[in-house]
Amino acid sequence: MPDEIDAPGNGTPMPPQQAFAELSTMVLGQQPLSQVLLRVAELAVATIPGADEISMTLVEKGVPHTAAFTGSLAAALDERQYAAGFGPCVDAAQSGNTIRIDDVARDTSYRDFSAIAARQGVRSILSLGLPMPQQVLAAMNIYQFGETPLDAEAEAVATEFGRYAAVSLANASLYEHSTLLAARMQHAMESRAVIDQAKGMIMITEGVTADEAFQRLVAASQSANRKLRDLAAEMVREVESGRRARR
Repeated sequence: MPDEIDAPGNGTPMPPQQAFAELSTMVLGQQPLSQVLLRVAELAVATIPGADEISMTLVEKGVPHTAAFTGSLAAALDERQYAAGFGPCVDAAQSGNTIRIDDVARDTSYRDFSAIAARQGVRSILSLGLPMPQQVLAAMNIYQFGETPLDAEAEAVATEFGRYAAVSLANASLYEHSTLLAARMQHAMESRAVIDQAKGMIMITEGVTADEAFQRLVAASQSANRKLRDLAAEMVREVESGRRARR
C-alpha cells in the first residue's frame, strides 16, 4: 500500500526553482525509490499552481500501482483507473504523453471515470507521463477541486517539474535495480559455490566424475522436491558437522 501524507495548504506555491534544486540534489542510495516518489509528490503539490492532490503511478511488468500520494482521494481515483484498465493516469504512464481534462463533468474521453471523479468534487485532472528506465513506466497525476481548472501556467510548471522529477526517479530506479541485481548475482555466486562443494564431496566419497556427482545431486533434489542449493547446503553442513564432532 502507498504511504499517505497530508497535503500542504493551498497558500503561495513554492518557487519552481526551489523544488528543482532539491530534486537535483537527491543522493542515490540515501532513500528507497518509494521515498523518492513520496518527496517528488510533496514538492509537486507545493509547486504546481492549483494542484490539490497529487499521486505517482508506476507500471511495473504491466501492472500499475500508486507508489505515493498526497491525498487519499487521488489514490482512490487512481485505483478506479487500474481496475478499469485505462484512464488518464494509466494512459499517460503507458504512452509518455500528457493527458489533460479541464472539466471532468463534461469529459467524454473517460466518461465513466470522469463521472466518478466529478461526484467526488474533482474539477480538472492533469496526468503527465514520465520517462523511466528498465521495465518501469511512470506518471504524475494532478487533481484539482476548485472552480477554475488547471490553466496553461499550471501545465507549463508541471511539465518542467516532470522533466526534473523524471531524472531523479530514473536515477533512483536505476540505483535500486542495480542494487537488486548485485544482490541476486551475489546469491547466485554463493549458490554455485555451495553446489560445487557438495559435488566435490560426492566425487571423493563415491569416486565419480564431476558430471556424475552433479547428476546425483539433481536426482536427489528432484526426489526430495527441494531446491538444489538447499540440498547441497545441507549436505555440506552435515559433513562439516561430522568433521567437528570427530575432532
